[in-house]
Amino acid sequence: MAFATVWNYCVPLTIITVACLVRTAHCQAVQAENVTVLEGGTAQISCRLQNYDGSIVVIQNPRRQTLFFNGTRALKDDRFQMVLFTPRLVRITLTNVSVWDEGGYFCQLYTDATHHQVATLSVLVPPETPTVEVKQEAVEGGEVELTCMSPRSKPAATLRWIRNGREIPGVVSQQDNGKTFSVSSTIRIPVERKDNGAALSCEAFHPALGGQKRIRHYRLDVYFAPTVRIVPPSGILREGDSLSLTCSVTGNPLPRNIQWSKINDTLPERAEISGPTFQISRLSQSHNGTYLCQAQNNYGRAADHYTLLVYDNVSLTTTVPPTPTTQPITSHPTTPTLLTPSFAPDAKDPGAVVETHSAVPYAVIGGVLALLVFTVICVLIVTIWCSVRQKGSYLTHEASGLDEHGEVQEAFLNGNDASQGKKEYLL
Repeated sequence: MAFATVWNYCVPLTIITVACLVRTAHCQAVQAENVTVLEGGTAQISCRLQNYDGSIVVIQNPRRQTLFFNGTRALKDDRFQMVLFTPRLVRITLTNVSVWDEGGYFCQLYTDATHHQVATLSVLVPPETPTVEVKQEAVEGGEVELTCMSPRSKPAATLRWIRNGREIPGVVSQQDNGKTFSVSSTIRIPVERKDNGAALSCEAFHPALGGQKRIRHYRLDVYFAPTVRIVPPSGILREGDSLSLTCSVTGNPLPRNIQWSKINDTLPERAEISGPTFQISRLSQSHNGTYLCQAQNNYGRAADHYTLLVYDNVSLTTTVPPTPTTQPITSHPTTPTLLTPSFAPDAKDPGAVVETHSAVPYAVIGGVLALLVFTVICVLIVTIWCSVRQKGSYLTHEASGLDEHGEVQEAFLNGNDASQGKKEYLL
């Protein structure tokens, strides 16, 4: 925006200052235009003339040093250049403008009396992209203090904090550095583990940016203690199988050292450890026990454990009913599953996951088989006893019939009446 101030020698008689010479047929006038420019840019300072009769024109800087006398350079400053000198317009340029160049530039017209007009040069200093500083590190469960700063602007820049499209009110402070201003905006926000990596932005607004804004993006870095979880193998394990455990660890900073151990014992000789992975080939029952994975950083430590139970490798070719084995479910889907993994929280470490196992005892299966055998034996004994008793009763009836025939025969030999004897017998 340019503002013009005109000094006209032809003024009404009611004005106290008379600038028009009586002997002059017409009056001369000079007009200066105000200029606004960005720092580092080029300013054009113009002096417009009316009814110019060849009088001396002088241009001076704010310190009243003569820059040009008519068209001749008077001050040795190569940033100033005379680009136009006509009876209507005198124009100079100033390159690489700084805030120290702003002020009033005098356009003077020398006649019998000296008269001048002032062209005011204003310099705008747009803010650079603001910076973000963290007073102290953000730790889970605490607060973080963030300060957005714009160290230099003119006029003072406006700062605004944004998170998820919403403005976060901040405490604004401003400092006058003479020609420029430094501005800061400070916010305090609570942080949790879930806030790690959250995006915030600080925006700077300024008239020199023409509706645009300078933005500094920032991601929260929240520190928290680690969590540990052992990823168990699927199915159940038996002798000869291989075991592979993976220790899944989170934390900020992420723990670099992961420790594997066996509770109340040393690790097996065939155990192989590669970072978070623990492996044992050709399992045996001597490997049974509880294995522990531990990790820690500067903000805490965590652990998780896994209980290994290896079963006998029982052959299925014997006549005895097959005993359930610990063959993995994926290899033998028809084998009953005796081991069921479950998880329970560790009292010492709420973030850890503990795997436990339960198994059906072999004594129950043996008891059921013994009961079945005992029942079959009892049924056989009762059946045999009933059969023997029925046969003895039949033989007794046959012996009784023979005695009756013997009496008849004896009567016949003794001369008794056979018919009578027969009757008597029949009776």
